[in-house]
Amino acid sequence: MSIAVPSGNGEFQDVPVGTELPGALPVLPLRESVPFPSTLIPLAVGQERSVQLVNDVLAGDRMITMVASREPELEEPGPDQLYGVGVTGVVARMIKVPDGSLRILVNGGQRVQVGEYTSSDPYLVAQITELPDEIVPSTELQALHHNVQTTFSQIIEQVPYLPEELQVAVANLEDPAELAHMIAGALRIDTAEKQELLEERDVARRLRRLSEFLARELEVVSLGTQIQSQVQSEIDKGQREYYLRQQLKAIQEELGESDEQAAEASELREQIDAAELPEHALKQAERELRRFERLPPQSAEHGVIRTYLEWLAGLPWSKSTDDNLDLGHAREVLDADHYDIERVKDRILESLAVRKLKPDARSAILCFVGPPGVGKTSLGKSVATAMGRAFERLSVGGVRDESEIRGHRRTYIGALPGAIIRALRDAESNNPVLMIDEIDKMGTDFRGDPSSAMLEVLDPEQNSSFRDHYLDLAFDLSSCFFITTANQLDPIPAALRDRMEVIELSGYTQEEKLEIAKRYLVPRQVERNGLSKSKIEFTDPALAEVIDGYTREAGVRNLERELGSVARKVAREYAEGSRRSKRTIRPKQVRELLGKRRVEEDVGRRTDEPGVATGLAWTPVGGDVLFVEAAAFPGEGKLQITGQLGDVMKESAAAALSWIKGHASALEGEHPDQWFRENDLHVHVPAGAIPKDGPSAGITMATALASLLTGRPVRSDTAMTGEVTLTGQVLPIGGLKDKALAAQRAELTRVVAPRRNEVDLDELPEHLKKDIEFVFVDSVEEVLEQALEPAGSLAARRRPASRGRRPVAAGVRRA
Repeated sequence: MSIAVPSGNGEFQDVPVGTELPGALPVLPLRESVPFPSTLIPLAVGQERSVQLVNDVLAGDRMITMVASREPELEEPGPDQLYGVGVTGVVARMIKVPDGSLRILVNGGQRVQVGEYTSSDPYLVAQITELPDEIVPSTELQALHHNVQTTFSQIIEQVPYLPEELQVAVANLEDPAELAHMIAGALRIDTAEKQELLEERDVARRLRRLSEFLARELEVVSLGTQIQSQVQSEIDKGQREYYLRQQLKAIQEELGESDEQAAEASELREQIDAAELPEHALKQAERELRRFERLPPQSAEHGVIRTYLEWLAGLPWSKSTDDNLDLGHAREVLDADHYDIERVKDRILESLAVRKLKPDARSAILCFVGPPGVGKTSLGKSVATAMGRAFERLSVGGVRDESEIRGHRRTYIGALPGAIIRALRDAESNNPVLMIDEIDKMGTDFRGDPSSAMLEVLDPEQNSSFRDHYLDLAFDLSSCFFITTANQLDPIPAALRDRMEVIELSGYTQEEKLEIAKRYLVPRQVERNGLSKSKIEFTDPALAEVIDGYTREAGVRNLERELGSVARKVAREYAEGSRRSKRTIRPKQVRELLGKRRVEEDVGRRTDEPGVATGLAWTPVGGDVLFVEAAAFPGEGKLQITGQLGDVMKESAAAALSWIKGHASALEGEHPDQWFRENDLHVHVPAGAIPKDGPSAGITMATALASLLTGRPVRSDTAMTGEVTLTGQVLPIGGLKDKALAAQRAELTRVVAPRRNEVDLDELPEHLKKDIEFVFVDSVEEVLEQALEPAGSLAARRRPASRGRRPVAAGVRRA
């Protein structure tokens, strides 16, 4: 037999096929394709060595050996990756493609055994030996021949990728060997199965094996047709998307694979099993999971249940961290992060000691109360670090909806758990340190009272079964270490306050601020601004200048900002190239970099006239100095009070005036009753835009009025605080430490306070008690004795002239 191939001059010439084979031929590896004898084989050739092989054989006898690759993913397989049986062939056609590859048509020849490879460069060349078919005519062979023809015809009728002309060609083939080769080459079966048919020399066995493959393919094709018919009967016209989903579902069912929804349910079940839920939560999860499996994906409830189950599986029901109860380590962490505050550190260490001795002891609920910037939040982080626990912070400032704490019920669209459950999910532990920040700033409106929801959270007797509205399951919060923070206690409801152990963090003294700046603030700002110790240095006087002249606060937040401002300006000098040497910051450089001092003390100038007294007040941001000014002018003995004062403070002013009137004779001998009848009094507290209230300014108001009456100025180095009664008693007040710190910032050296506050001195640092003289009194008489200048002093002579004739303005700052 021969085939016609084009010659070099454009004419065709006959090339014999089936003649004696040469001893060796070039080997063309095939990927995912198996050649068969007596068939036309179209091939795409792209590898460089294969392209050279084709070009070389086209210049010769055009004969090659085609062998399938065992590893089709290899670009250039070697002899070990090729099968041992292949097919010779003659390249009948060749077309060059613009990308450099070739398209060839090969006429398959004989089946050969590939022997030793004699060359691998530039392409493979191997010795070959013909493997002829073994045909034994029999009735069985005829039956197999007929069965293969019939089965293949049935397949052609049902699949679109086999042309009808192939059915005619197969029906006219009488040679059983050629029939097997043609059908095997046309079927879409695995490469290994095709290679098995190629290597089988016994034609009867080959047809029997081919019959098995055809029967399997016919079953798959028939099943596909049946599935398509079943699905088609279930859908309406125009619902193509639904049709495709149903068809995929039917296919997966026949293949024994689960559908997407079943896979989703299986994934959720795995998550639930891994979460190790307690029994009551596991029952709820199983119940919801069964509902989920029955619901169609299009249902609105489908997504709601999935989200709920994901939340259940994502919570740390049984995950916890091991506590580090090494008290020495905890002390090191606390000392490294915070300066002083020994009382707070001792309380934290006591909690760790109790837990070390009694691991199942319930943690106390701590409430850090103090002005901004004193380290309340950072202290919570240090506690978590010392204990080796996760730390989560949630701010409840401005929260007015109870659902923010307890969560929303699942009946609402977009419902989610509350802040407590969300924090536990983020912590990935059921025993984290949970810091609830700004608990004093929760509000109340028509949506509920979040502070009432906090009662359950912060009650060790109840929080072991905290029930979030979204989960609707009890979650144990007893292992959590709760720390709350607040600026003041008054807004916190009494029931909630009763559940917490209050630890007060007062403001820092000037000396403490200096140490904090040296140890923490300066190194942090130097590092944040890209500097180093070799580029900038702060002297102690410079830090003191920043503290005294540019900040007025209980904490150190503004102090750090000012230090950061200095560091940024120095960083700019280095960046611009105007400085190369180390910058040493002294007080002079502070004023150059930060400008004019922003805090100037004027206590002396404001109290150098009668009728002005210096008081001390407590505010949510620390202690502060306030002035009480009193003035008299002709009138009818009325009292006017201004300065945006609250009712309690107005009542204190009235009580102070009543006491002064009742004891005027002892204070002033020149007809005091007549003076009160003929003059109106005006009491004013400056900073009128700021609301003020509280009873602790009582003795300050009494002193201002007494100073106005007697003409004796108040000592400029003295401040006072205390509540006054109509009988002249001085009652105790709160916040003595914060008020004393305010006096220190204002450079005052004496503080007059109620005697019953003398026990509060134990909480004051020693250096503060050395800087300030504390005078404790029981009555207003003692206050006036300690606060007013002596009657015969030069300052006392600068009293109002001619009472009752012209107004006396007190507390006016002179230019």
